[in-house]
Amino acid sequence: MNPRVDFFFSKAKNWQKEFEKLRAIVLDCGLTEELKWGCPCYTFEKRNIVLIHGFKKYCALLFFKGALLNGTEGILIQQTENVQAARQIRFTNVGEINQMESILKAYIYEAIEVERAGFFPAHWDPKLRIPRGQVVAAASIVSPKY
Repeated sequence: MNPRVDFFFSKAKNWQKEFEKLRAIVLDCGLTEELKWGCPCYTFEKRNIVLIHGFKKYCALLFFKGALLNGTEGILIQQTENVQAARQIRFTNVGEINQMESILKAYIYEAIEVERAGFFPAHWDPKLRIPRGQVVAAASIVSPKY
């Protein structure tokens, strides 16, 4: 646990139990806890893997390269059509998180492997659609924008 991140959890008015459970699950997967963009962000070798955040109607785990995960459970959500690679898993109560703990850990471990392998979506252009799971190795990226 990172004491700097404790501030986020202590000030949360909603989703307190859900945040605590998500934090425990993510930390159990061996990721490093940091505070980025005002939210708990979990990294592997200084690369972003997953973020915990809350909204009015739900809280969520956001996987930075979620479009590259297998998604066989059908629970990864693209927030808007302009979101390129990130995907969320949304929750409305701690019971949902408890029931999905093993699935969440599997997604986190898969996200770590995607990062370890250096995969990126084939294109980082919101106008192009990326078929689920299509990836390229980091060395084959030619766009200087990223």
